[in-house]
Amino acid sequence: MVTGAARRVGAAIAVELAAAGYDLVLHWRDTSAEDTAVRCRALGAEVALVRADLGTVEGVQAVIDAVCARFEALELLVHNASTFSWASFDDTTAEHLDAMMAIHARAPLLLSRGLLDRLRHGQMPGAPEGQHGVVVHLCDVGADRPVRGYTAYSMSKAALVMLVKSMAVELAPAIRTVGISPGQVAWPDDYDADRRDRLLRRIPMGRVGDPEDVARLVRFVAAEGHYLNGAIVPVDGGLSTRY
Repeated sequence: MVTGAARRVGAAIAVELAAAGYDLVLHWRDTSAEDTAVRCRALGAEVALVRADLGTVEGVQAVIDAVCARFEALELLVHNASTFSWASFDDTTAEHLDAMMAIHARAPLLLSRGLLDRLRHGQMPGAPEGQHGVVVHLCDVGADRPVRGYTAYSMSKAALVMLVKSMAVELAPAIRTVGISPGQVAWPDDYDADRRDRLLRRIPMGRVGDPEDVARLVRFVAAEGHYLNGAIVPVDGGLSTRY
């Protein structure tokens, strides 16, 4: 299961998993994930699509119901769905904070909890005895390195980091939970050329990454990283190490 699978990082994760032999449930909200599904099916995957607003409790439940109706077991849950919108500190309202927290903290908690039974019946090939499903949450370097104008976003991603750690403690060894924290792997639509150039100069690797960098790590964490649990793994070219 991949949330936010219509484009960018979510689409790359879905295609990488399809190439690795997974059948998939792909979630989308505004932009259809049908193009992603076509690419995954061309790689031999069976694909189901579900549209829902994960910013609502009802939307989360719709996704849970769709997965449970199709699969008796779930090997991997990837919560990638995200929203990224600017608001100065002076302009940050309760409504804006609630919207960020709903997508980045409440939805992954409720979705993970609602799919626990399916995850406990999943069996990742090659995993040691007693290990079953894997949950990967897409965090963000902003959880530790806030960007001006994105206080609510950074707060919500910091909550997601704590969710990863809490799930790792409460659900292991049957279920592993890992966070992946991308840096600049897909430019936000509202970043102009000057802002992109300023950020690029701060990345020690001297270049931006791409969604496939994240996708390959998701596949590794799920299929090979059987002792990874509770870790937050950065994919940022060293950006988060900068002062």
